[in-house]
Amino acid sequence: METTVEIRQGKLRGTERDGIGRFLGIPYAAPPFGSRRMLPPGAAPSWSGIRDATSFGPTVPKSPYPWPYNELFDEPTLPGEDCLNLNVWTPDPTGHHPVFVWIHGGAFVNGTGAVPQYDGTAFARDGVVAVTINYRLGADGFLDTGDDHTNVGLLDQIAALEWVKDNIAAFGGDPSRVTIGGESAGAMSVGTLLASPPAAGLFAGAILQSGAGHHALSRPTAQKVAAELAARLGVRAGREALAGVVIDALLETQAALSGEIQVAGDPEQWGELAANLMPFEPVIDGPVVPVLPIEGIRSGAGAAVPVLVGTNRDENLLFMAPNGALDMVNEDVLNFAVARYGFSDVSAVIETYGKEQRSPGHTMAAISTDWMFRIPAIRLAEAREGGDAPSYVYEFCWESPARGGILGACHALEIPFVFDTLGTPGAELMTGPGAPQQLADQMHASWVRFIKEADPGWEPYSQDRTVRTFGSAVATERDPGGDRRELWQGLR
Repeated sequence: METTVEIRQGKLRGTERDGIGRFLGIPYAAPPFGSRRMLPPGAAPSWSGIRDATSFGPTVPKSPYPWPYNELFDEPTLPGEDCLNLNVWTPDPTGHHPVFVWIHGGAFVNGTGAVPQYDGTAFARDGVVAVTINYRLGADGFLDTGDDHTNVGLLDQIAALEWVKDNIAAFGGDPSRVTIGGESAGAMSVGTLLASPPAAGLFAGAILQSGAGHHALSRPTAQKVAAELAARLGVRAGREALAGVVIDALLETQAALSGEIQVAGDPEQWGELAANLMPFEPVIDGPVVPVLPIEGIRSGAGAAVPVLVGTNRDENLLFMAPNGALDMVNEDVLNFAVARYGFSDVSAVIETYGKEQRSPGHTMAAISTDWMFRIPAIRLAEAREGGDAPSYVYEFCWESPARGGILGACHALEIPFVFDTLGTPGAELMTGPGAPQQLADQMHASWVRFIKEADPGWEPYSQDRTVRTFGSAVATERDPGGDRRELWQGLR
């Protein structure tokens, strides 16, 4: 049935089913097109009468996922200009519930808050007001042309959080009890927001799934990306000129550039980008991102915010198994790749990792998983030790049977367990059939408890290095993979 609420912009018509209210496609900022393209978010529009909020709003401009990820992620693309929008699920608009704001992943070039696995119904069922957001991606969100308008995609996220602060009470949410969370690029966004001065005070808790505070570009590197993009498009490397490029042409060119960097990024040309392979991501600009986020966190930024952070055991199998890259790694390739991480004894590293792996490719996947995801998560927890608020660490270990089991416990696999959305369209592409509902029950309950109580149900990460593992069984372990962790001491 239909239900209405009134926010600062006007009245909204949503739907209610089984006691859960849904209000979808709510604009939190002005449409980012025309004179507003590639600029910081403008004021949210107001309206007279009652605005329909019964279906998802437009998605931001983005390219489709390339093969084989288009076969694994069922992501909607919805046309329209009101793409800076968000969605709300509420148990009771008259209540005073904690709030969970989800920032989607997608390497800062894909994603939307309308992905079915992000459905907030289960959180609302369990007493949490859930919010999912869109934010600008790729060049439109993270281009640095050397002017003052950097990180507009992050500014979109901050504008969404400001909207939540101003309006979430109308949906029964408590603006003083907002937890932000995200996965992959969304988790990197959360880590960046922890250290971002404009975001201070907009949230009281943070959840980081498969992303931390180690990935951001320097301005010189980001401006090289902008210059190369402009050269390929045949325009000046300025914001006005690039903002005038037809969106489809820009998306096609940025996708080609990203693909080339990912396949053969030259460190001499691309610096730190040759390692993390994301040409469009947060930029260390000063006002929004003063320093590399992990450095800000070490200096005390976000120290009063409780944190839940973790990774999946086999993150990089997603990026190496479906496309066949796993099988292309031989001993020579493995030795060369591992040496680039800066280890003093490459053979010892390969021996330590290889004793648990089936092939050189699997060893490479395990090492790169630790570099990109697990070690940054641990370093974030370590950086906060002794601060005002606790940090909790988890590891997701359940192996998917999809595609003959090649994915293992890969990147993004945990999402439908966290949201308790195993039955939504597209979830089976990653989980395969018969994913364990009991594991979803346990994992989702831990996230709900953290959002409500700032405590997911196990000990904080400290000198004991306590980690909750979610797999075929759920257990609390002390320093799992400690021998591998120790190899990284003094690196990164």
